[in-house]
Amino acid sequence: MVMKLGRLLGLFWVSWCLPALAAPPHAVVLQIGFGTNKPPYVFETERRGLEFDIVVEAARRAGMEVRPFFAPMERLQGMLLQGRLDGIATTNSYSRMKVYFSQPYLEYHNVAVALAQRKLVINDISDLQRYSVSAFQRARQLLGPQFEAMVAANPRYREEAEQKVRNLLLYSGRVDVIVGDWRIIRYFNQEIARDLDAKQPVTVYRLFAATPYQMAFRYQWQRDSFDRGLALLRKSGGYREIEARYDNYPG
Repeated sequence: MVMKLGRLLGLFWVSWCLPALAAPPHAVVLQIGFGTNKPPYVFETERRGLEFDIVVEAARRAGMEVRPFFAPMERLQGMLLQGRLDGIATTNSYSRMKVYFSQPYLEYHNVAVALAQRKLVINDISDLQRYSVSAFQRARQLLGPQFEAMVAANPRYREEAEQKVRNLLLYSGRVDVIVGDWRIIRYFNQEIARDLDAKQPVTVYRLFAATPYQMAFRYQWQRDSFDRGLALLRKSGGYREIEARYDNYPG
């Protein structure tokens, strides 16, 4: 009887301990900065989006948990350099920050857009310096040297913290040209339709090659871990599953 009771107690102890032994260690928590609302890449209030989901899932595959922080890109860059964030999304090595850049995880397809009735002649990025231009924050750093040179020569160039503002400026005639990802521009046309005629015909100038974006991290081990998680996400087919969630958004 005593032996049987001891055996039962032993089995109980093993069954109680096994879940604890099998539980994975706590994930490393990273504070990651994302730009403000820019569907379909980042739906800020819903904590989701094509870009957001890729970053979060790649980090998860590497045993890291993302704690998102949303702010304009200029502020995010400053916070990263001050050590107040572990990493930021939607950047690349053109920014010349002294941080650790990941492998590219997503491409944006930036274009220049003008109202068709203006009949602007724009054949090259340098032609933009003749016009008033509104772009997204840090475009001057992220779109390459030719765009940066255009910005330096154009006193009527500006950048917007809130991406929807570009659409408002374009359709109200307050700027000649806007620059941004075509999917983001088309999405915000839906939001401003009650305030302005966003169905005015436009001319889309495809001046830019696809822009590859990378994560920027404070430490090398964070970058290396993210790259491993990204590779696992692509290999597993999970990357394509995330893309499929957003295939029906304007593109």
